[in-house]
Amino acid sequence: MNFETIQNGIPEYAKDIRLNFSSLINNHAGLNENQFAGAVLTAAIASKNTALAKYMHQAVKEQLQDNELNAVHSAIAIMGMTNIYYRFTDLVDDASYAAMPAGLRMNILRDPGVAKVDFEIWSLVASIIGGCHKCVSSHEQQLIKHGISKEVVQLLARIAAVIHSIACIQVIEISK
Repeated sequence: MNFETIQNGIPEYAKDIRLNFSSLINNHAGLNENQFAGAVLTAAIASKNTALAKYMHQAVKEQLQDNELNAVHSAIAIMGMTNIYYRFTDLVDDASYAAMPAGLRMNILRDPGVAKVDFEIWSLVASIIGGCHKCVSSHEQQLIKHGISKEVVQLLARIAAVIHSIACIQVIEISK
């Protein structure tokens, strides 16, 4: 994985972000390289910054197998839907909406084409950026059940935060 272009594009006013990104690249203990690659790609795409998503895809494409890349895309797509729906049920005052069947097809959750833990990792990252309390909580609980430590869950939150910040920085730079 080569993140040099992305790192070099982070300006001096965002030195903290550049250093945080470097730290993540050099120390993501608890995640294998494919899980990490999928997490940073998920965060970039979920941040809705096309340029960053393209850079990240180029940076990780040799690391991820086709089925893993497809699962990353599936996680982002399904979380794009579920984050909005379940955030609605969380935000609305009438609790009866949460008791209603969602009526949304979510079959990918049963068979994502990769190890369930990998799909949960990428779903959590997308949900953190998507800001859905129920989804974040659900995926965090699933990861804990799969033996993922709280430190790794926190690492995933840091990945989401740093990559989202890089997406914001790119918007700042483009808007100048």
